[in-house]
Amino acid sequence: MSSIDWVILCVTLAGIVVYGIYKSRTTKNLDGYFLSNRSLPWYLVLLSIMGTQASAITFLTGPGQAYSDGMRFVQYYFGLPLAMIVISIFFVPVFTRLKVYTAYEFLENRFDLKTRTLTSFLFLLSRGLSTGISIFAPSIVLSSLMDWNIYYTNLVMGGLLIIYTMSGGAKAVAHTQKLQMIIVFVALFLVGYLAVSLLPDAIGFTAALRKSGEMGKMNIITTGFTENGFDWQDKYNIWSGLIGGFFLALSYFGTDHSQVGRYLTAKDIKESRKGLLMNGLVKVPMQFFILLLGILIFSFYQFNKAPIYFDQAKVTVAKQTAYKDSLVVLEKRYDAAIAATAITESKALRAQYKAVLQQALPGQDTNDNNYIFLRFVMDYLPKGLIGLIIAIIFLASWGSIAAALNSLAAVTVVDFHKKFFVKEETEIKDYHVSQWYTFGWGVFCIIIAMFAQNIGNSLIEAVNILGSLFYGVILGIFLVALGLKFIRGHAVFYAALVSELLVILVYQQEIVSFLWLNAIGAVLVVGLASLFQLFTRLKKIS
Repeated sequence: MSSIDWVILCVTLAGIVVYGIYKSRTTKNLDGYFLSNRSLPWYLVLLSIMGTQASAITFLTGPGQAYSDGMRFVQYYFGLPLAMIVISIFFVPVFTRLKVYTAYEFLENRFDLKTRTLTSFLFLLSRGLSTGISIFAPSIVLSSLMDWNIYYTNLVMGGLLIIYTMSGGAKAVAHTQKLQMIIVFVALFLVGYLAVSLLPDAIGFTAALRKSGEMGKMNIITTGFTENGFDWQDKYNIWSGLIGGFFLALSYFGTDHSQVGRYLTAKDIKESRKGLLMNGLVKVPMQFFILLLGILIFSFYQFNKAPIYFDQAKVTVAKQTAYKDSLVVLEKRYDAAIAATAITESKALRAQYKAVLQQALPGQDTNDNNYIFLRFVMDYLPKGLIGLIIAIIFLASWGSIAAALNSLAAVTVVDFHKKFFVKEETEIKDYHVSQWYTFGWGVFCIIIAMFAQNIGNSLIEAVNILGSLFYGVILGIFLVALGLKFIRGHAVFYAALVSELLVILVYQQEIVSFLWLNAIGAVLVVGLASLFQLFTRLKKIS
């Protein structure tokens, strides 16, 4: 990067850290640290919800997902608007009325302590692992740019983030997310504009989309049906999006405290609902635009030479091995195929190149989808804008990770520390303990990031798969709590345990695509809890 890019990058990141510390002034107690004294207006709630959901993974790998697989990933979000309506009607009033610090306090009131503890544990496990992957995503950027060791990069990324999250709590998170999202939207619109302007003079926006459509990339709606019937392993189609996506969004926004904690900061129930409903309106168009960037980049490379492999850092390392000559030969053949517009041959050569890289770098993931957007930015964007784009990747990551760390600390303090270890402490001690738990979770997530390098999926897909393994079961517990009053704690607890094991088994056997796991988990908990409660009653009668 140029000097101006580094200046823009460093100034932007330093400004966010300073602003977060400045905005961290709040009452030094649990209500101030975790819920910002329940004082935020709906637009800050909205930006905080969006900032928590839209991590660096969204902006870094979303365009790459569309580049390789087309627009069909947008169907993943089709169930979200309906989920926002359901949560606003049924979930928000309960959380607001009970004045809870975490979503899981409600479960002890409704069932018992063990059900609350199990659900809290499932949240901590899933969110802790996902946050580790979210730290790894921007580390890819910096390590690739600077040829830094990925492990040191994870330490730098996680360490900077912990500073204002640990000091500021929920208020710092919300206010920094406001700035982050504004910068992100401005920068992404600039990238979209430049991607179109870099096309040949005769090719405009409409022609670029038409070209992508001819090559199967504008597959916005897919049914999942083949000549052999419905393909349950098809990851993204209208039905998995509407049904599986609905259950996933219902669990994520209704029971995952990284999101519940965002709208609990609102000044009243009206502001909470407004923030959630507005998120339902803007999320799908926002994700559509992010994927559209990938389509525009794909169109751009139809008129310009695309790299044979997008992660230049791996290529550099591989060329220091005995496979250098094989890679060079494939590069020359690829250049010739591009010159002759031999599309099929160039695709085959890309596959061969990846195979050789796999031999040169055994044990490393050679999926380069995560680097497509970054490579385009580095190769074609003007000086100054490159630094801003790199900055938004960091900012988006920090927004989601900061909210996650705050929620992880909240659940640990409220649902475990004050429940099992130290029940009565002064407000200032609660405040300092919360800060140290934030620090501890930051360290844990950095450790997870150290092991995230060889994830086979795109990062955006990996995070969603991880969430889907747990979200359905967590949602099922809440659905029973809210809708099936006759079911007691023992029944739902054991139903959740059995259901979680079954969900993991279904995933391992690759019976259905991961989005369906959310619906399966929820239905299993509801069904098994009903059966267990019925069995208990019959046993008592007999």
